[in-house]
Amino acid sequence: MAALLHPARDEIQLVDVMHALGHPLRHRIVQEIASGEETWCGNIDVGAPKSTLTGHWRVLRESGVIFQRPEGRNLYITLRRDDLEARFPGLLDLVLSDK
Repeated sequence: MAALLHPARDEIQLVDVMHALGHPLRHRIVQEIASGEETWCGNIDVGAPKSTLTGHWRVLRESGVIFQRPEGRNLYITLRRDDLEARFPGLLDLVLSDK
């Protein structure tokens, strides 16, 4: 498996995060993992095929919204809540509030 790109905390850009969270399916993914607990990508059920989700994982990962950790043939994901809160205080709570 190729190395996964994860920007450092200080490299996370607001425009990239907003682009990632602006797509309805990616927004639902983030809502599903909002607890912050690591989960296997296969446990996320947002009603989209695996082939579609692969591209969405990449956008979320490369924007700095999620962290993906490979283990064997599986990818585990976590929301980078601490990093996002440090860079953009209150943004994630606002986006997830459904208001």
